[in-house]
Amino acid sequence: MAITINIYYKGKNDNARRFAKEMIESGTVDKIRLKEGNLRYEYFFPIDDDETVLLIDSWKSQEAIDEHHASSMMNIISDLRNKYDLHMHVERYVSDDENQNIDQKYIRK
Repeated sequence: MAITINIYYKGKNDNARRFAKEMIESGTVDKIRLKEGNLRYEYFFPIDDDETVLLIDSWKSQEAIDEHHASSMMNIISDLRNKYDLHMHVERYVSDDENQNIDQKYIRK
């Protein structure tokens, strides 16, 4: 059962994008992706909102998320959030492993 967290970072004056860029260029994103239990850590930019960045953060279990939250990596992330004065909206999703193939007939490959 994977847990996916969508984090919408919102700022002003392009700060959300600058935050994501610094996270990537500093190597922080690569370190998070290498953590045990991380399935996905990717930034996206909404086409209709230049001041928001979406992070899709997916983990194998709640235990993996808890270990990530307890790591020193969270201090780096928190410092950068403060540096860029970002505010967040968070959505949490749990995978539906039992019905993972139910929509396959609607997916064009």
